[in-house]
Amino acid sequence: MTGLQTNVEAPDFSDPLGLLKACHQRILGFCNLLEKMVVHNNKNGIDSEFKQAAQKIHRYFTTAGILHHMDEEQDLFPLLVGQSLKIATIINDLKQDHIAMNAAWEKLEPVLAHPAIIEDASEFEQWVNEFCHLYRKHIKTEEEDFLSIAQHMLSSEQLVHLGESMKERRGKGRI
Repeated sequence: MTGLQTNVEAPDFSDPLGLLKACHQRILGFCNLLEKMVVHNNKNGIDSEFKQAAQKIHRYFTTAGILHHMDEEQDLFPLLVGQSLKIATIINDLKQDHIAMNAAWEKLEPVLAHPAIIEDASEFEQWVNEFCHLYRKHIKTEEEDFLSIAQHMLSSEQLVHLGESMKERRGKGRI
């Protein structure tokens, strides 16, 4: 099972929308890794390689994954929600996706935190498939239907403020 590529340099907080897109790429990489874990588990069981992958994924989604949703829901979405009915509908759909993704994560989180508790490989596979499907669908919608609009609608000042908020949320002070 090959690991996740982690040496890709992400944009910094001066490009907050680029940073969100970079997070999406990491998430898609983690989905690929989760799917490899299913195959690995079916062939090799829960060995040290499986446990290391589980730890990486668990660490990301209990830290950066939570911050990513907060960036969107607390800072980005409010900047655009009143701009048009189309954008308000997209934002509502994205928020509903977050709820569904969080529910899917609640199934996966305990088994990734403690892989030895996985008793049913097919149930684990089902949870992985649901989680990855939801994230892929969400990312596609967000990147194709929302972030491109946001890029054109947000002022330079709003983007700076968004980047500052994201940076502060991570405890790195102001830009």
